[in-house]
Amino acid sequence: MRNQTKLWLLMLISAIISILLFISLSLVMVGSKGYNLNALNTLSQEVLDTVAKQQAYDAADITPILEDAHSKHPDIRYEWIAADGSTIYDTLGEKNYYDFGQLANRMLSMPQNLWGGDEPITLTFSINQDEQPYYLLISLSSDAMKQGQVYFFIRSFKILLTFMLPLIVAFLIPYLLSLWFFSSMNKRINKLNHAMGQLNFQSEITVLEDTNKDEIGQLTTHYNEMALRLHNQANQIKQFDKRRTLLLSNLSHDLRTPLTMILGYAETIRAGLYKDEQELQTSAKILLQRSRYMDKLLDQLLDITQQDEGNFELHVEVHSISELMRKIAAEYLMFLEGQNFTFVANIPDEDIQAWIDAPLIERALRNLLDNAIRYGSEGNYLEIVLTKKDDTLFMMVIDKGRGIPLQDQEQVFERFYRVDTSRKGEGLGIGLSIVKEIIAFHGGSITLTSVPFEKTVFEIQLPNRQLEQ
Repeated sequence: MRNQTKLWLLMLISAIISILLFISLSLVMVGSKGYNLNALNTLSQEVLDTVAKQQAYDAADITPILEDAHSKHPDIRYEWIAADGSTIYDTLGEKNYYDFGQLANRMLSMPQNLWGGDEPITLTFSINQDEQPYYLLISLSSDAMKQGQVYFFIRSFKILLTFMLPLIVAFLIPYLLSLWFFSSMNKRINKLNHAMGQLNFQSEITVLEDTNKDEIGQLTTHYNEMALRLHNQANQIKQFDKRRTLLLSNLSHDLRTPLTMILGYAETIRAGLYKDEQELQTSAKILLQRSRYMDKLLDQLLDITQQDEGNFELHVEVHSISELMRKIAAEYLMFLEGQNFTFVANIPDEDIQAWIDAPLIERALRNLLDNAIRYGSEGNYLEIVLTKKDDTLFMMVIDKGRGIPLQDQEQVFERFYRVDTSRKGEGLGIGLSIVKEIIAFHGGSITLTSVPFEKTVFEIQLPNRQLEQ
């Protein structure tokens, strides 16, 4: 859920809770037992209406009316007073004669009594009969009044504060919930920011735990994935740099040795220090071999540059893959003649057509054959195989030499990797990586199985249907 949606939902829920709390607490306080001024006015008006209707102004007529009102509201004292101040009827049974001073004393300090006090609260109402006034006095103690007077007054500061509590709570809840939400979000952001600030190639990565599905949770997931990728890439870079250093060391050695031989034999020929024509031809042959070896090393360096820059480009056309492999087999058969090697070319007589970049496929096969001769010569056996099954081509190069240990089989296709790093003058360790890249460009794959001195097989699988598309 998005943080913006969360915030709107939180504010909406907060507002609803605030309104409900405000209404509930207010109803509890307003609904407390007791009378307010509005209720007292209503009760007095009901009595006066009954008096006017029944023309009940003397003691005999007014008594049942006031007694009935008093029975319904026993906390209220009703007094019916004549114009001269004499008491016609009092629900307490007292007989008083009020002058102006006494009535004034009954009303004295009445506002303070509303807020609490020992003196009763007295309200006066009047009605006229034939221009003769009569007065209704009602009185009750302050304890009988409601604790919260919503319409007119609130009787104590304590009640005022209590009445304000729902309003305060209603205003505070949204802010408190919002504060909690943003504090939680800020804590997560700070944790993520700190982890990103500590992220580098040298230090160990910090994996953050965040199970939320919002934007910050997604960002944390992306950070964890990025940190793992950087960590893996840092390890790869370290291994790559180590292999580059080894490459330069091997290249220096591989170039120095033939270059020393070339210089030595060239000086011998220049100075005419050879004995006869045969020795001259032998020296020239060694110069040619060493020069070709150095040229091969330079080609491998060019291959490294092409791999780094992604300059391998496919130019696929229909070629006879069987004819291509027969040509390669014939050349290696001549090369191995007289070297006590058993060479087998298991290529079907039928013409197998394929959509391939012929020069690149030929290069890949030659790399595999050279690799088998170089590292599998102890087995004195070399075989090249071509088969087709459904829409897949299978090409294999097989030898029976010392093979490749199991722990090295997953790494032999990596650049600069050599199984035996102590052996100098055997290339730069990029041949198999180039083979894998060429086959991958064709949409195929290459696998290796090896049992020392029994069989080592490099198998290429090429999906011919995919190439036709």
